[in-house]
Amino acid sequence: MNVEEEVQRLKEEITRLGSVQTDGSYKVTFGTLFHDDRCANIFEALVGTLRAAKKRKIVAYDGELLLQGVHDNVEITLNPSPAAPAAAVN
Repeated sequence: MNVEEEVQRLKEEITRLGSVQTDGSYKVTFGTLFHDDRCANIFEALVGTLRAAKKRKIVAYDGELLLQGVHDNVEITLNPSPAAPAAAVN
């Protein structure tokens, strides 16, 4: 699985495990992701996938490196998807 595929899977897992916010974003804690069996089976390097998604501005969280235990309560926010542009009427 390449980085883009992993980031896409991460979005799906945050949507599954997180709670939707009023702005359309989803929030989940790092501990919830890290300790989820399904995520453990999907992501070989969850922290690396999170960093790649943060670099692409798909997710947001405080800090650079998340460590299991120490950062279990850090909230990860899946930014809302931009609305599709309206089709031009000719």
